Amino acid sequence: MDEHTEANRRRWNEVTPIHAASEFYDLAGFRAGKSSLRPIEVEELGDVRGKSLLHLQCQFGMDTLSWARLGAAVTGVDFSEAAVSLAQALATELKFDARFLCCDLYDLPDLLHATFDVVFTSYGVLAWLPDLRRWAEIVTHFLRPGGTFYIIEFHPFADVFDDTPGTSGLKLAYAYFSKGEPLAFDSATTYADRTSIVSQTREYQWVHPLGDIVTALTNAGLRIEFLHEFPFCAYAKFPFLRQGVDGWWRLPDADGQVPLMFSLKATKPT
Repeated sequence: MDEHTEANRRRWNEVTPIHAASEFYDLAGFRAGKSSLRPIEVEELGDVRGKSLLHLQCQFGMDTLSWARLGAAVTGVDFSEAAVSLAQALATELKFDARFLCCDLYDLPDLLHATFDVVFTSYGVLAWLPDLRRWAEIVTHFLRPGGTFYIIEFHPFADVFDDTPGTSGLKLAYAYFSKGEPLAFDSATTYADRTSIVSQTREYQWVHPLGDIVTALTNAGLRIEFLHEFPFCAYAKFPFLRQGVDGWWRLPDADGQVPLMFSLKATKPT
């Protein structure tokens, strides 16, 4: 790992137990049978019964195991030892036949020798990846011919706005286009529990415009089936978002005007 990814790994190791104990992730509800998947990804990806599914950047496996509950044969991958250890413990506790691997995503082809019907990744994953071209090649590498790649992710346009606590409206803070180098952020807490205090405060994130994401996947040989953009968010990305009765978070004064998430489905040609 490069020094930036290693710093991120240390931070994710530290925040994993905080996230596991938080109301944000509701691990107790998951243990009781609640799915961590949202209706959009379940509907758009479709029936996974009997399919093999590789979950990249799976964190501690709630979504991975939720796909297992829907009938998929799942493998999850993450670079955090703490997250993978918890995922393995959950699989054992809940009696899922699931496999979890701990490694840097870019090393995965050296460690995992299989292809899958589905490669899946979601919500806050791309910003941790320095090399989008190599990521897309790895996605293609692990798909069998005719297989499906699906991602649902926060829209890169939404990342140009200030999301610090106390911000009261959309304020431009970051460039949309990448300059190659990661952005450095310092926070003594984490999004899942703002009362927590962590020692590993520094994290690094990379900027990936939507055009770069689509181009990386098509250059890697995938065929785009759809690209959808949504004016709502899976969590309160900005402190001034408001949650609707449907569970999604929206801009109170600009609902429907700014993309906050996107989803993309692609296939590997036969």
